[in-house]
Amino acid sequence: MSYCSYVNGLPAAEDNVNRNYHNNHYGFPIAEDNELFGRLIMEINQAGLSWTTILKKEDAFRKAYHNFNIARIAKYTDKDRERLLNDAGIIRNRLKVNAAIENAKAVTRLQKEFGSFKNWIEHYHPKTREEWVKIFKTTFKFTGGEIVNEFLMSAGYLPGAHTTDCPVYKRILKCKPAWSR
Repeated sequence: MSYCSYVNGLPAAEDNVNRNYHNNHYGFPIAEDNELFGRLIMEINQAGLSWTTILKKEDAFRKAYHNFNIARIAKYTDKDRERLLNDAGIIRNRLKVNAAIENAKAVTRLQKEFGSFKNWIEHYHPKTREEWVKIFKTTFKFTGGEIVNEFLMSAGYLPGAHTTDCPVYKRILKCKPAWSR
């Protein structure tokens, strides 16, 4: 079942985090580096869990990771690491917390070289899923095939976020530069 089918099958009166994400975020281009990095943190934390769980914890993730501020996360100390591991509002997994910190350091290096995290992605775009996985695995921590696929699909770099008959699909096409369609 596609995410579109799942969301469209939810009761209309129900206020659901999945509906909001599907209709307003999933597959839409992300211009700002901290938001793009935040999406990567969220996707890494979803591994082994439901996306609904992660969406419900988004505010807690934003608070715990200083609104996904890459420069600040890259400077986290062992004290910050312990703070995160003791924060019941987020996923308290040492590998995922360490990945967020180390990946922030990697993104700061990419920003120096390419001007931004987004520019780094666009430098390589377009690539196949398999090519992206290789690039991400050599650049970042805790980025397996599914995480890379969902991250890039959710940020509009890989197709498949929405079915072509989904009304959101047409809205996304209007937001994307012609070269990326």
